[in-house]
Amino acid sequence: MAVGEGEQQPLHILFFPFIAHGHLIPVADMAALFAARGVRCTILTTPVNAAVIRSAVDRANDASRGTGSPEISITLFPFPDVGLPPGVESAPGISSKAEQEKIAEAFLRFREPFDRFLAEHHTDAVVVDSFFHWSSDAAADHGVPRLAFLGSSLFARACSDSMLRHNPVEASPDDPDAVVSLPDLPHRVELRRSQMMDPTEREGEWAFLQLVNAADQRSFGELFNSFREMEPDYVEHYHTKLGRRAWLLGPVALAAGKGMAERQDTDTDSGRLSPDEERCLRWLNGKAAGSVVYISFGTLARLLAAELTEIARALQLSGKNFLWIITREDTDASEWMPDGFADLMARGERGLIVRGWAPQVLVLNHPAVGGFVTHCGWNSVLEAVSAGVPMVAWPRFTDQFYNEKLIVEILKVGVGVGAREFASFIDHRSQVIAGEVIAEAIGRVMGEGEEGEAMRKKVKELSEKARSAVKEGGSSYDDAGRLLDELMARRSSGTS
Repeated sequence: MAVGEGEQQPLHILFFPFIAHGHLIPVADMAALFAARGVRCTILTTPVNAAVIRSAVDRANDASRGTGSPEISITLFPFPDVGLPPGVESAPGISSKAEQEKIAEAFLRFREPFDRFLAEHHTDAVVVDSFFHWSSDAAADHGVPRLAFLGSSLFARACSDSMLRHNPVEASPDDPDAVVSLPDLPHRVELRRSQMMDPTEREGEWAFLQLVNAADQRSFGELFNSFREMEPDYVEHYHTKLGRRAWLLGPVALAAGKGMAERQDTDTDSGRLSPDEERCLRWLNGKAAGSVVYISFGTLARLLAAELTEIARALQLSGKNFLWIITREDTDASEWMPDGFADLMARGERGLIVRGWAPQVLVLNHPAVGGFVTHCGWNSVLEAVSAGVPMVAWPRFTDQFYNEKLIVEILKVGVGVGAREFASFIDHRSQVIAGEVIAEAIGRVMGEGEEGEAMRKKVKELSEKARSAVKEGGSSYDDAGRLLDELMARRSSGTS
C-alpha cells in the first residue's frame, strides 16, 4: 500500500535467524505476526535456509494480500566457502566435530552481509539470533537497536543465566549423579551433574555462551516465543531480578495463524496438503480420540540403533496406537527392529512410522493424539501446549534438560523417562533408556488414573491461555504492541 503525503512510513525490521530449523521457523512466524501489524519485515539468510521458510513466508503473504499489510521479503546472501560440502548450510547437515568448527567459522563471516544490509537500508530494529553475539556491536555501529532472539523458554534462559553467573558445577562433587542446585531462581531447580554442561570439559562452548549472554544483556531487549501465563514467575524474575528487558510474543505459530484446528479443515478441503500430510492425517482419522502416542525428536537428534530398539519395545509394551517419526533415513530397520514389531507394522493398524518429516502442528492438534514423546525442544513444547497434549520428556542436549524441569516439575504437564546424559547433537552417547521405562511413562501420561487426568486437565487449561494470549487484548498481543510503539517513538525522537 502506497504511503500518502504526511503519513509515516511503516517500521522496517530486519530478521537474521540462526541456520537451524528450530530457529528459522519461529522467526518466519514472528515476521508474519509483525507484518500483520503493519511492519515491513525482511529476513536475511542463505539460499538453502531460505528454502526451509519459503512456504511459510508465501502463506503469510498470500493471507495478507489485499489487507494493506506489507509483504515479508527474503534477502539472500551466499553461504561462505569454509570447506563444507555443497548444500550444507545449516546445523542438521553437520556430522562431525571438524564440520562443526567449519560452520562456526562461517558464522563469523556472516557479519559482512549483515553489515552491508544495515549500511544499505534504513531499519528501525534488527531481530538477531543470540548465537550471533558479534551482531550486538555491529548493530550498535549502525545505530540500530538489536533485539535478541534465541528461541528458548524464559525459564531455560533464566537457568542458563544462573549457571553462567555462579558455575555451580564447579563446586559440586565430581560424580555424574551429584545433585547441582541453580541459585537465585524463583523455584528450587536441581539437576544431576551429568545433565549439565561441564565448563572444564567444554571450555569453548562455555566461553561462547558467556559471549552470548553478555551480548544479549547489552542489547535493546530480548524477544521470547512464550506467553506470560505459562511462566509468570520468570517474567517477573527476568525484569526485576535480572534487570533485562523482554517481550513475550508467543506462541508465534498461533499468532501467525498456524496450528489452529480450523487450519486442518481448511487445508484438507482445499486439497493443499502434501502427500506426507495426507498420509499422517488419514491414518489418524481412523483412530479413537486420545488413543495415539506421537514420537518425534526434532531435526537434530541422532538416535542410536539400541535406542530405536527400546522405543519399539516400549510401543509394543504400551499397547497404544503410535505415530513415530524417524529422521535417520540411513538406519537399516534390521539393525534395531525387535521380534514381532515388523508384524505389528505390517498390519498398519497399531502404528505408522514416517521417515524424515511429518506435519507436527497438524498431528498434535488432531483429536486422536493423546501423548507426545519429545526431546523437549522449545518449539515442540510450545506446539504441544498449544494443542493441549501432555508430554513424555526425553531431553538430550542444550536447553532441553531445563525445559524438562519446566514441563514435569513446574507446569506438571508431563513425565520424564530419566534421561541423564548431556551431550551435543554430534556427540556419541551411552545411555539407553529401557523400553519398560518408556512404556511406563507413556502409560502415566495417557492412562485413566488421577495422574494422567490431572496432566491432561492442566495442559488443556494452558492451551486455552496460549490461544487467548495471541488474540487482541491478550498478553502476547499487547506485548507486541508495546514493542512496536516503543520502536516508533524511538524513531520519532530521532534516537540513534
